[in-house]
Amino acid sequence: MQIDVAKEKLCINKIVGQKNDCLIVEGDMIVPDIKPDILNTISTSGNVCIYKKEVLEGKVRIDGEVNVYVIYLADNEESSTRSLNTSIDFTQIVDFENCNTGMSLDDNMSIKSLECKVLNGRKINVKATLQFEGTVYSNENVDIIKQVNNLNDIQSLESNLTLNSLVGEGCTKTYAKDTIMIENIDNLAEILKTDLSIVNKDLKVSYNKVLGKADILVKMLYLTEDNRIKTVETKIPVMGFVDIENVTEEHICDMKYKLKNVVIKPNQVEEHSVYMEVELELYCRVYENKEIKIIQDLYSPSQSLSFNQRKLNTMSNKCCNRSVCGIKEKIEFPELNGNQIYDVSINPSVLNRNITNSKVIFEGELELCFIYATNSLTGVQSKQIKLPFNHEVEITDMKTNSNIELEIEIASHNFIVNSDGFVECQIDLAFLLNVSNMLEINVINEVTKDETRNRQIYSMVIYFVKPKDTLWKIAKQFGSTIPDIVRVNKIEDENKIYPGQQLFIPKYVYTKTEISA
Repeated sequence: MQIDVAKEKLCINKIVGQKNDCLIVEGDMIVPDIKPDILNTISTSGNVCIYKKEVLEGKVRIDGEVNVYVIYLADNEESSTRSLNTSIDFTQIVDFENCNTGMSLDDNMSIKSLECKVLNGRKINVKATLQFEGTVYSNENVDIIKQVNNLNDIQSLESNLTLNSLVGEGCTKTYAKDTIMIENIDNLAEILKTDLSIVNKDLKVSYNKVLGKADILVKMLYLTEDNRIKTVETKIPVMGFVDIENVTEEHICDMKYKLKNVVIKPNQVEEHSVYMEVELELYCRVYENKEIKIIQDLYSPSQSLSFNQRKLNTMSNKCCNRSVCGIKEKIEFPELNGNQIYDVSINPSVLNRNITNSKVIFEGELELCFIYATNSLTGVQSKQIKLPFNHEVEITDMKTNSNIELEIEIASHNFIVNSDGFVECQIDLAFLLNVSNMLEINVINEVTKDETRNRQIYSMVIYFVKPKDTLWKIAKQFGSTIPDIVRVNKIEDENKIYPGQQLFIPKYVYTKTEISA
């Protein structure tokens, strides 16, 4: 016979699998006929766009492209500086155990390194090492039994928990478009390189929508027709609405911004401008902190109960944290010799992280790529310098097995050239942490009772406590109750029993009687 129970609904967004991996994307760049041969390369840079991702049986598939910019020294009489730009399409398959079609993927793809090899004067091989960080999630609606009705002597092991229940999720595409102006005295010959980053991320909740706002920071290095190298930097605002029903300001919103496509098109020379269009995907998950009472185990001294029990992995203590790591270093740079720095690419990477006492300590390094003017015939050169950094973040209730998703923004930077052959570097890194604890809970399905069980007699047994015993286990084993054991043995604290302790257990003995048809 099925027992009447009270239930509460919970939407569990659980982590099925996580993976960090290095993926290799390789391709060749051919020099167009209108450009001179390559003598050697000066610098290589790029960005990644992901335009499709799919969770399949036991794996995920990612389709995208690597946009590559190569600045090179031309093999001509002028030894001029020129550039190449290409997009290398890729499809990558990453194995994920236990994942199935229909699950969702959170991914972070960045360029770890770019290698450029001149095959001949008209051809370059490019090898990109991509750092992939992926988490596969699945959603499950679960009915949690929180109360058993109409049984007076029910004994239940209850837990009061605060869990993160998924309110909803959604995504939208949006576009950032702008015309980037250069100086009127500059006649644009070609774009040498373009760096893009998404900064100043923010969101606002309103009317069943989550508004995502950010800026696309654009740094462009270009060559003028009179062979001068110039830079321009601007921010393009971007925003998009993600529809999520019942979202409120009290909920926890986790918004991701992903580059999907970039179009860069110089306008006519006399316009002194470049048209840029960036396609982005905004993906948002919304959680609520839900306080629930869960019955993890139960029995009745007077009834024979049966039920199914299962383990669920769910999320708790989810929070978002932003902190700034300030880096100030004075680096020796004798090659600069007082000349101008055209551009500095900043690539942060975390090499190690340790969690202790609700703190996470990040150890990493910044790879700086300087493009600067020289007094040599080439007129321009590059240099790479690595700077170590350490950053400590304190988060309440963080555990050693907490799930931590990290994004690092370049919040600000400044490079001051000194006359003594040193460069002062001032860089602020914004650490964006998305932290959650994984919690395993026992939940009970439908409860039924056997109506043929009747109470007959009462007896007392002597029991000696074993290691890992609890009063709950002992009471359930003998069909007794914790209050009865506490009363008979005059126990002051029911949570304090010890191995070898002698306990008198009030025990009920039952017989089964057949119910006539």
